Amino acid sequence: MRRRTFVSLLGASALGLLGARYWPDEGFVNPCPDGELPRELAGHELMQRIWQDLDAAQLWDSHVHVVGAGDSDSGIHLDPRMRSILHPAHNLRFRFYVNAACADPEAGIDATAWQGLSHLAAAFPPGARFLMLAFDAWHDENGRRDLARTAFYIPNDYVRLLAARQPARFGWIASVHPWREDAIEDLRAQARAGAVAVKWLPQIQNIDPASPRCDAFYAALAEMGMPLLVHAGHEYAVAGVTNQELGHPLRLRRPLEHGVRVIVAHCATEGHGPDLDRGPHGPQRSNFDYFARLMDEARFEDRLYGDISAVTQINRLGRSLQTLLEREDWHHRLVNGSDYPLPGVMPLFSMRALAAKNYLDEAAADFLRRLRQYNVLLFDFAHKRLLRYRGHRFAPRVFESGRILARRARV
Repeated sequence: MRRRTFVSLLGASALGLLGARYWPDEGFVNPCPDGELPRELAGHELMQRIWQDLDAAQLWDSHVHVVGAGDSDSGIHLDPRMRSILHPAHNLRFRFYVNAACADPEAGIDATAWQGLSHLAAAFPPGARFLMLAFDAWHDENGRRDLARTAFYIPNDYVRLLAARQPARFGWIASVHPWREDAIEDLRAQARAGAVAVKWLPQIQNIDPASPRCDAFYAALAEMGMPLLVHAGHEYAVAGVTNQELGHPLRLRRPLEHGVRVIVAHCATEGHGPDLDRGPHGPQRSNFDYFARLMDEARFEDRLYGDISAVTQINRLGRSLQTLLEREDWHHRLVNGSDYPLPGVMPLFSMRALAAKNYLDEAAADFLRRLRQYNVLLFDFAHKRLLRYRGHRFAPRVFESGRILARRARV
């Protein structure tokens, strides 16, 4: 299917499901223009401002998804429902992600998604790096892989080979399910191959971070000094999640107590759950409240971190973003991530909403709208650099994530 036809169907599908009156600020479709930034954007005063007071060699994006469809020798596996119009919830998400990555189904999604990411990353100064995420499959209680229950599988080897094409610009984060029989052996192999950290999304992979079955894996992570980048809070980007409890932030106490450095993806800014400190049926609180509780436990000062990817999405604006900006005592424990390709899913972000809530002035909002039309990765970085709330902003060290991710003990 030609990219133009694919994108037209995306817009029509979104319009049919959501209705014209819900049309977002910048439409549903990422325009994906060719070429470089226009001179008026590249030389804009705000473009100069976003690079101030930063060490480019420490600008590591901690959260970059690899978009693919398995139409090469990548080994990527997708839930077949993503490609079927008979399953609109799955299929529409898939269309959004492919468009967000400016991939071309006719020319090959695997190849063109990589080309698009490489093009966007080239706009950053030398030294800036992007950590691409592998993604292990769903495994059952016996540690057996089940692709029939797997939303998507992105092999470690494929992501490692992608990063090796441009090692000065890209790194990678492995994904190893802790219940696999060969989990620790494979973890050590991925570390030797250069993986910076390990990525889990518990609800999609069937991982309970609070299970004693993870203890040996945690011991190996702690020994090697490898961080665990783990999704916490509810998961809505993938259709069909049935067990949101696995993403409860308080389940992360177990790896923390085993000495693992844990990076909480999105700072747990979605959903609610029972207060497990008061029992399995404790009163409901926001997942972000539980993240804050963990952050304020002194014993986790050198182990617990928050990843700010996606925290500015339109569905997350409110108290959590205000708190993240205001809690400057947390900023040395926050790391930047883009959650790419989600910045290219146009309805997820609204500069109008950010301006209305006084996070941006109108001049910055206008600049960011135009920037997003050309480079969604640069847009994500820029708008978080320009955010303000009651005089607070994210400190420069939030974006210098290499200070945390590059630190690792012996393998």
